[in-house]
Amino acid sequence: MEHNIFKRLLAALLIVLLLTGCAAPAMPTTPTTSGGLTVHFIDVGQADCALLQCGGESILIDGGNVGDSSLVVSYLQKVGVQELTAVFCSHAHEDHVGGLPGVLAVYPTEAVYAPTATHSSNCFDDFVYYADQQGLSITIPSVGDTMTFGTATVEVLGPTKSYPDPNNTSLVLMVTYGATRFLFTGDMETTAETDLVESGADLKADVLKVGHHGSDTSTGYRFLYQVDPEYGVISVGADNEYGHPCEEPLSRLRDAGVTLYRTDQLGTIQAHSDGTQISFTWEKGDAPQPEAEKVTYIGNKNTKRFHHPTCHNLPKEANQVTFDSYQAAQEAGYSPCSQCLG
Repeated sequence: MEHNIFKRLLAALLIVLLLTGCAAPAMPTTPTTSGGLTVHFIDVGQADCALLQCGGESILIDGGNVGDSSLVVSYLQKVGVQELTAVFCSHAHEDHVGGLPGVLAVYPTEAVYAPTATHSSNCFDDFVYYADQQGLSITIPSVGDTMTFGTATVEVLGPTKSYPDPNNTSLVLMVTYGATRFLFTGDMETTAETDLVESGADLKADVLKVGHHGSDTSTGYRFLYQVDPEYGVISVGADNEYGHPCEEPLSRLRDAGVTLYRTDQLGTIQAHSDGTQISFTWEKGDAPQPEAEKVTYIGNKNTKRFHHPTCHNLPKEANQVTFDSYQAAQEAGYSPCSQCLG
């Protein structure tokens, strides 16, 4: 009986797709390698949606806006998803939860996770409703919880505290496959980033899904240098009203030598891990080029703090000591300036 309900819902959604002309993003031009872990950063404009596949199992982290549900379902069909091991809603804002009700209306799902079970919005109510239609309640995970899909693992690292701002309640997920790690932070901002760093969590990751679409309220220096990613992916809409990604986090990412992939420039992006190395393919555009800037940090011999060279609190030249890297300054016993380095 339940299977027939899902078939009818799927048929209805396909009719909507045909009538509205909605379609999934084109697949990246270079096929991904079979096996391993593949992370699809689906181009949903000014929103977030990532599909992760490993060992014949799939999980979904966020689903874009309400209007993206048909696109997301169509993409999942195109890559052969038949059911979902888990659906994660990073937090309750529409650009993350909006498309998930449409996904849950079509795809049998084993578990649904979110940082809250209630929120005063129609799209979140729909999310709860369609989970309930499958006999699922919203699970609020705790820090340290883990789950597996295929041979990959997901560990919940945050949020570490309660916050009034839904952005800071974002689930922080570390996905590990072999020796490679992917960090998803939703729209977490610098307040929660600092708390996460101070919790002592192991944040080192190869790929960072850059927080809050590249907002200047996220990706602080202190957090970024704990993660120390080689690659960053920004899910962001072209010419969006917020000006994302902002120059401040882009500059910090350049300082850290991170190679950036952006959905507004490249469309849907796939990252494939064989457990040792990570390769990327994308839908359109040219290959991103690393824009690393050689940054030296200025330490204050008296205060034992170090600063970005543009900081207005730089010490007098006689009290300055120069470090070639953020890590070198820390190893010398200096702590970052709270104003310029968070």
